[in-house]
Amino acid sequence: MNIIICNDCCLTIRDIDLLSRQEANLVLSDGVSFREKIEKGAELLDEMLQQDGYIYGVTTGYGDSVTRNVPLELVKELPLHLTRFHGCGMGEVLSPAQTRAVLAVRLASLCRGASGVTLKLLKQLETLIRLDILPLIPSEGSVGASGDLTPLSYVAAVIVGERSVLYRGVRRSTAEVFKELGITPYTLEPKEGLALMNGTSVMTALASEVYCRAEYLVALSSRLTAMTSLALR
Repeated sequence: MNIIICNDCCLTIRDIDLLSRQEANLVLSDGVSFREKIEKGAELLDEMLQQDGYIYGVTTGYGDSVTRNVPLELVKELPLHLTRFHGCGMGEVLSPAQTRAVLAVRLASLCRGASGVTLKLLKQLETLIRLDILPLIPSEGSVGASGDLTPLSYVAAVIVGERSVLYRGVRRSTAEVFKELGITPYTLEPKEGLALMNGTSVMTALASEVYCRAEYLVALSSRLTAMTSLALR
């Protein structure tokens, strides 16, 4: 089976397609330069918090609530409350293939090193992909261009051991699956709730699926046209 290394380079649409259909395995890079880059991003966030004491989404509210200050003793609680606040999706859940694509795209995005997340968070996301522990992500609830906040909150929730997953074809509570597999629920660092949710990974994953489907239909149509032309001479 193909091995796709996830580092600070982009995944291709072909990579996402292979991962969604389980025709490739995703492995987090163990390169020194890559890991140092991730660690520096997390360290910079800590330094800014200590020096400035003011970071959007860390010591402030979100969106229009940016004017509301968050006391330092509550900073670590904020990301968890953010994930829970957005757990209001509706509609059918994404298919297993679509969910795998979402996880792969989100991991690839965070691996760029611009979000201030820790290596531990990336490893937790890699574990979900490797063991095929799939968050149950409702298909309705995204706010579009502002980010897939609601659907990605279901990814964040599973990372911390909450809500439900599809594991080996069965819907189960995340806490139960984690306990069975010996996985420790992750505790989000101050900016990581925002980093996980404020992106367009769901739209990107679904767009990749549509692209691959369209590419297949173009090839199929071309072959059918050629066969018909040959049969009619």
